[in-house]
Amino acid sequence: MKTTSPILRFLVSAALVAAGILVGCSTAETTTAGTVGVDRDQRFALSSEEVNKAADQAYDKTMAQAKKKGALNRNPDQVRLVREVSKRLIPVTSAFRKDAPSWKWESNVISSKEVNAWCMPGGKMAVYSGLIEQLRVTDDELAAVMGHEIAHALREHGRERASQQMAQQTIIGIGAALLGIGDLGAGLANVVADVTVGLPYARNFEREADRIGVELAARAGYDPHAAVSLWKKMLKVSGNGGPTLLSTHPAPEERIKDLEEYSAKVMPLYKQARR
Repeated sequence: MKTTSPILRFLVSAALVAAGILVGCSTAETTTAGTVGVDRDQRFALSSEEVNKAADQAYDKTMAQAKKKGALNRNPDQVRLVREVSKRLIPVTSAFRKDAPSWKWESNVISSKEVNAWCMPGGKMAVYSGLIEQLRVTDDELAAVMGHEIAHALREHGRERASQQMAQQTIIGIGAALLGIGDLGAGLANVVADVTVGLPYARNFEREADRIGVELAARAGYDPHAAVSLWKKMLKVSGNGGPTLLSTHPAPEERIKDLEEYSAKVMPLYKQARR
């Protein structure tokens, strides 16, 4: 009798698992469309609860590592600035999600030359001092960055990507077992940290975060056009491969054009907030 090769068994099993995961994914509405009109069907294989729990674990670990290195919240002025901006942005998240203002939000500053910022699922944020210092950001520009990162959390982009990553790791794990090369999987906390901090977001995720970000900034009383000046600053410091934030986003020209359009669209919200 003819035997099936390990690789063929892997391909068949992977196809079956992938099909099962796709069937098992649930469609969920994370945010309302807002003035900017972000509206896309999203599918998840993981629940918000389990992803947020894993995100909390990943965030605590990252903050503990930064503290151990003496890099956590070293500059009181920077910490105060970041927390003041977040304090204004958080209430207006209700325009997209009624539950968001009651999340367990947290904002910290990590001393690093890296030009970066991120927001974990569930609202735990970090801004790197390199972003504040190298770009010499205004309050409005910092709000553009933080609004963008908060938008990723509101839309649960991390949960979407974690669902994709866990599906891929399930398939890889089956292949590893069949081929006798051990377990290649990773814990969910590691996956959430990876998709939030380490890996680039897809272009459609970034576009959504840009558009929601300018609306959040405008609703909080920050000039939404600052998003344009911010990304132009990023281009100027991109000689050595570019900031982490810049390297994960759409083409600069396309991005700036989109930001200009949507900043203009939300200007009435900014004017209303400034009254």
